[in-house]
Amino acid sequence: MTDTTALPAQAVIGRRVEFAYYRDQTTFLPGIITAITDDPASLRVRLDGKRNNVACRPDYDGIRYLDQVVPVPALPMGAFTPTVDDFDGATYAGVPVCQLDDEDIVILTADQDAARGALVAYCKAQDIDPEYAEDPLEAAWARFEWQPEDAESDWQVRFDAEGFDGAVQIHYLPAG
Repeated sequence: MTDTTALPAQAVIGRRVEFAYYRDQTTFLPGIITAITDDPASLRVRLDGKRNNVACRPDYDGIRYLDQVVPVPALPMGAFTPTVDDFDGATYAGVPVCQLDDEDIVILTADQDAARGALVAYCKAQDIDPEYAEDPLEAAWARFEWQPEDAESDWQVRFDAEGFDGAVQIHYLPAG
């Protein structure tokens, strides 16, 4: 059970807040308290539009408690069609590109020529040997799925998903 005696009365699950990162105390971002834990940074705040929580102390200078208390909205789960924002805002030659933890490079386009151009631009921007971009790209149907809030990554991708609900055409360069 969480010891709430040291918490201010405003620190309740569902409380709308504004949060500023320590490095930038002038920009306060809207969010909601999603959980309260036993550790010193006991508040878990999900910023609007984000999937992961930020941990902070209830007396942190960068948190402002607002008057509104609402039910914590559930995170969307299941299949989704990714956007450039889901690829951390990274586009190369105008195409969203993302390198996965297993080193596969995912290029969010069904167009072979656009995928090749994006891969070349990505390799150049990341200081990857240009010969790597000469490897054959694979076209695939992929299904992107949101993961739970406490997962290691926000989403996972399944290749060879033709016929699955929510599948989109992509190109990718498998690792080694």
